[in-house]
Amino acid sequence: MPFREINSKMVEAQVIPGQKMYSQRGAMLAYRGEVSFTPSLTGGQGGVMGMIGRRVANEQTPLMAVEGSGTVMFGHGGHHIQVINLTGETLYVEADRLLAFDGTLQQGTMFMGSQGGVMGMVRGQVTGQGLFTTTLKGHGSVAVMAHGGVIELPITPQRPIHVDPQAYVAHHGDVRNKLSTALGWRDMVGRGSGEAFQLELSGQGAVYVQASEEKL
Repeated sequence: MPFREINSKMVEAQVIPGQKMYSQRGAMLAYRGEVSFTPSLTGGQGGVMGMIGRRVANEQTPLMAVEGSGTVMFGHGGHHIQVINLTGETLYVEADRLLAFDGTLQQGTMFMGSQGGVMGMVRGQVTGQGLFTTTLKGHGSVAVMAHGGVIELPITPQRPIHVDPQAYVAHHGDVRNKLSTALGWRDMVGRGSGEAFQLELSGQGAVYVQASEEKL
């Protein structure tokens, strides 16, 4: 069920009988029709093992299962909302950035350390994000939150992308990431720009970058 962008900070979703969707708890702004909102421990991840997986990964952002017939308007904290449409690929995104997503998407968690060994774990410390990240795979739509506007940058084998880790929002495709340092003498004496770390993404896919270095 695709999202319709009302403005940069609100989206509307059509809820169809027999089709479930999930939203972050507290994200519903208004709705029309016969729609129910039920707390979800697994967030579509699948039974007890899904709940355990979320706890181990520390991806415990509370979710609501949205069902029924009608339309629902979503928004949260005045954050900018970016709608991402998936056509079979996997989206990697921090759980607290998820506003709402189709229930048809398969949700999981991935250890970021597996994408670059120790540097993957360092990335989690530098960005302030967890060592695990949420994955959504399949065909459907996802609404994610960010500070300011969001730009989608294509990643190709010939043209990797370097982004500020604090500006990273999400990525999809067959992409590897690693944290690199750009320390110079100015950084060593405290006169650098503060952008000593860069997140390098290579492969085939796209990365979403926000117009801010502020966390949600």
